[in-house]
Order: sequence, then C-alpha cells, then structure tokens
Amino acid sequence: MKYKIHLLVLSTTLAAGNAFSANYAIEARGDAMGGVGVVAANYLTAPFYNPAIVAIYRRSDDAGMILPSVGLTYNDPDKLVKGIDNIADLINSNDLSKASELQAAMDNIDGSVLNANIGGVVAFGIPNRYISANIFGKAYVEAFAAPVIANTCSDPSEADSCTLEKAQKSTVNAVSVAVTEVGISLAKYQTVLGQHMSFGISPKLQRIYTYVYQASFTNYEFKDFLDEGTGETTFNIDAGALWFHGPYRLGLSASNLVSRDIQTRSIGNTQYEYQIRPQITLGAGIVADYFSLSVDYDLNTDKRYKDFADDTQMIRVGGEVDILRQLKLRAGYNKNLAYSHSEDTVTAGVGLSPLGLFQLDIGASYTNEKAMGAYVNFLASY
Repeated sequence: MKYKIHLLVLSTTLAAGNAFSANYAIEARGDAMGGVGVVAANYLTAPFYNPAIVAIYRRSDDAGMILPSVGLTYNDPDKLVKGIDNIADLINSNDLSKASELQAAMDNIDGSVLNANIGGVVAFGIPNRYISANIFGKAYVEAFAAPVIANTCSDPSEADSCTLEKAQKSTVNAVSVAVTEVGISLAKYQTVLGQHMSFGISPKLQRIYTYVYQASFTNYEFKDFLDEGTGETTFNIDAGALWFHGPYRLGLSASNLVSRDIQTRSIGNTQYEYQIRPQITLGAGIVADYFSLSVDYDLNTDKRYKDFADDTQMIRVGGEVDILRQLKLRAGYNKNLAYSHSEDTVTAGVGLSPLGLFQLDIGASYTNEKAMGAYVNFLASY
C-alpha cells in the first residue's frame, strides 16, 4: 500500500493588530485567504475550523501531521510601552522642573490598552471511510495591559510634587489567560435524503491558566506577566456539519459548546473575569480542484474579558487559484463587526509546489501601519 503523509513542518506568524479570531488557529493557507475555513479547510486543519471536514479527503491521503505552528499578534496603538518607559525616566530623574512634562506623559497614556496574543497548533490526521480522526492540540495566550493613573497625593497645594507623587503611585495592571487544548476530532460522511453531508465532533480537554500582574511604572517587566497564576482543567466540545454538492459547500461550526467563567486571582482590589462561550460560524463557498472561494460569518459575538474591549464577530472572505498543482494564488479579507470603528484587513499569499516535491505556503495581512502579519508553512509528502 502506498502511504502519503503530509508534514506541516513550520507555520509562523508575526503580526500586530487584532486578536486572533474565534478559532485562535494559525495556518498560512487559511490566513492568506482571510481566515476562512468552515468550508475551505482540509482534513488536517479541520479541528480548528470545522471538525466535519476531517471526513473530506482525497483517496491518496493516508495520514498527515501538523507540527508546532506558532502565531503572535501585538497591538499597541497608543505606544503604551514607550510612554511608560518615558514616565519611568522622568520619575527616576526626580526633577520637579519636569512636572508639566510628566503630567503630559501620563495624560497621553491614560486609557491606553496594550493587547498581545500568541498561539500554536499541532495535529495528526488519519482519514478513512469508517470514522475519520484527527488528534490535535492547541494553545494560546491572550494578555492585556493598561495603566492605572493615581489621582490623589498627600499635598495637592504643591502642584509639582503632587504630580511626581501621582506618577510614583500609578501602576501597570495586566491580565492574561493561557488555554491549552488536547482533543480528537471524529467525523463521518453520510448521505441524508440523497444529500452529501458530513458531521464531526471534537471532544477536548482544556487547561486554563489565568494571571494578574501589577507593578509601578519604574518596576514593571512584561516578561513577569506569567510568573504567577491559577489553573483549572475542564471538558469542552466542538461540533460541525458540512453539506456539499460537487464543488458547492455549506457548513456550520460551533466551538466551545460548554460555557465557562474563569475568575483571576486578586491583587488588591484588582480582579478580572474571562469568559468562554459558544461561537457559531456559518460558511459557504465553492471548493473545486483548481479554485475555491468561500465566506465565513460569525453568527454571534465572542466575548472574552468583561473589562476590555476585545469582542470579536468576524466576517471573512477568501479565495484560491491552483495553477497546475505548482502554484497557488490566494487572497482574502476580514473585518471585526463587533465594533463599528474596526478597520478592514486584507490578506494575500502564494503556495509553491515545485514538481510536487514539497509545498511552501507564504501569506501576509495588512490592516494599517501598526497592524500587519506574515505567515509561512512548509509541507512535504512521502
């Protein structure tokens, strides 16, 4: 028997801008196509988009692996890090003649929020005509940091000294959640009333860690954000369905069907709550041998931290053209509909497969000069 194994050796992302959309997955093909996957994924990436697609594969597909993929997003629109460092220098100078400069620096960062995320996935797929399976793992960290500017001092009549004291009493507050998932996607193709359909589920274990950090402007270190935390292990499940007729597809996926509320530990009066809620996404498109075009739409808003504006409700559009199995051209678009002021993101990429010896996927995304991304996958067949 001839075995064909797809090996995804590396998938990396460096980006600044929006947090990951609901699936938190990093995969260069999908990311180059705007993040679509509910109908456009393949049996290897299906656990991160729609588990029903685990049952959709070519006859030549015997097994496949995704080795650790990594993604990073970073959003500091108000230059919070630079602002805090500037304030720390002014505090350490202890120069009261710079009080007005110090006050202006605090005013500039008041209300600012820094958001950083990192994530990765692994998977091992075993397609077959009985029950296709994909064993997968996923991990991601989402962190927010914001300044808390003190508004009182011991002697308000001494304006310059009061400004310095307020700066010394001000803090950087940060909250992070780290989620690790391990599960198995099981999917089966069925004919229902003459219609071609597949159904899939992904039971999974989630290990959820939460962290809270607080430090003065002169003592904060972002590397200390994950030093102390609390964790809990829970069970969750994803599910999906796919209808197809020739190249036409319609899909529905639901992730995290079991809701969770996770309380962080308290530091003084500071405590946050992180929510895990079901996310329902509808997808539709055309997926042919040499061409695909699909749309994914989140039917509900994904709300996570109660105290930060990190809601997402994405619409994604993406397409791919396959030229003689040697070159694939991809493009896409996505937008967060949860906020009226959110900016559009455009994506593009190529897939190179010289003589079928290996495949290299390259992608990029652009929102603005502070929000860009780059993606790469390397695949080999044996």
